[in-house]
Amino acid sequence: MVELLAAREAATAGDLVELRVDGVTNLDLGRALDGRRVPAIVTCRAMWEGGHFEGTEEERRAVLARALELGAEFVDVEWKAVEGQLTGVSFRDLVHRAPERIVVSSHDFDGVPSDLESRAREMRATGAGTIKIAVSVSRLSQTLCLKSIAQEGCAVVIGMGELGVASRLLAGRFESLWTYAGQGLAPGQLPARQMIDDYGFRRVSASTRIFGVVSTNALHSLSPVMHNAAFEAAAIDAVYVPLPVQDFGDFLSFAEGIGVAGVSVTIPFKLDALRAAESSDALTQQVGAANTLRRSGHGWEATNTDVEGFLQPLASAWGGSIEGVRASVLGAGGAARAVIVALASTGAQITVHARRDEQAQALAAGFNVASGTYPPESGSWDLLVNCTPLGGAARRSESPMPADRLTGRLVYDLTYGPGEATLVRNARLAGLATLDGLAMLVAQAERQFEWWTGRKPEPGVMEAAARRRLAGTSAV
Repeated sequence: MVELLAAREAATAGDLVELRVDGVTNLDLGRALDGRRVPAIVTCRAMWEGGHFEGTEEERRAVLARALELGAEFVDVEWKAVEGQLTGVSFRDLVHRAPERIVVSSHDFDGVPSDLESRAREMRATGAGTIKIAVSVSRLSQTLCLKSIAQEGCAVVIGMGELGVASRLLAGRFESLWTYAGQGLAPGQLPARQMIDDYGFRRVSASTRIFGVVSTNALHSLSPVMHNAAFEAAAIDAVYVPLPVQDFGDFLSFAEGIGVAGVSVTIPFKLDALRAAESSDALTQQVGAANTLRRSGHGWEATNTDVEGFLQPLASAWGGSIEGVRASVLGAGGAARAVIVALASTGAQITVHARRDEQAQALAAGFNVASGTYPPESGSWDLLVNCTPLGGAARRSESPMPADRLTGRLVYDLTYGPGEATLVRNARLAGLATLDGLAMLVAQAERQFEWWTGRKPEPGVMEAAARRRLAGTSAV
């Protein structure tokens, strides 16, 4: 009870608080409800539905009945318990007693059941004021069936797991009555303060324009905090959310169903993004990859802001002409393509290096530049650009280059994350100038914002938001 009350008092960001009493010893519902600052949902979840209550069904029903008597605004009753489908003990009398305060819920931790729509109809037929449906999704587009259920009214819908996070962050667009936040106690759950500060949760309505980042690891991206800070500073009715997907077709289906206005695209989908676009500018066609899409009346339009985003920090760090400079590019993906085009425009002498020689050779041949061994030999380069994922947020300790081969003038690592990447640290200790990927990330994001909105972001707002996030603090 002490822990429950402390957790209740600490939950200051939400509009409702769910009191999960199924795992509470020495339970005192009066104390649990007394003095609450916001309305409460009392849940005593059965073990057969993923909860922790170890008593009988009669005892569990008594707990929920007592919560109603004490004035709990909502009481959660499992759909299967209403008719006693599993235990023979019916909770229907609770629904009849206060239907407007009952949330009839269904949780499926194994996937999306084929009978979901009929299940929703049967749950509504119980007479409960609210139904709650939570299902585990393995594809982002699987959340769309939840949207159609919520649109019928009086429903809370959740796609559980990392690929269902958008259903939580975009609850307003899904027309869900509310959603659940927390410290990751449920699959895909996020802290309430992060949902509000980083992802603009309170701003989402039916008219809000939806943007996002499409990636296999979108939840680790700094792009949401940057773009949401810029949208808020400019008073634009838009939000930007992570859109983790396993394939680009999954994103396209979701975007059509939810009405996504534009996205940033990262590894490994930049080539897919260009192929999916109805039109693109000359620079993007030259790169052969797109990192930005926006919806138009004729389908998706594509552009690539990586080129300008790459060159702006480099020009400041190099401090002079790059013409004739020996530049080694590590990697052969979409980012490397943009870097090659950018460096070619400066007159640099470019060599491509990749773990797989055939990939390096194919990319180099496509741009009429040289290819070389991986990693490049010491003394063979002046500028080194890391376009591989080594050194990224989840791989900060990994480096694509041995420390004894860092003999050039400047290392430009396109990865970013908390702390210093091993490649950047080793280069700095070797006396080289360094750039990490945050400078490029901010520069290319500022151009994305302008391409989507027709307005430049407030100076410095994106970089400040990114640095706060990396430091582990929220916006103020």
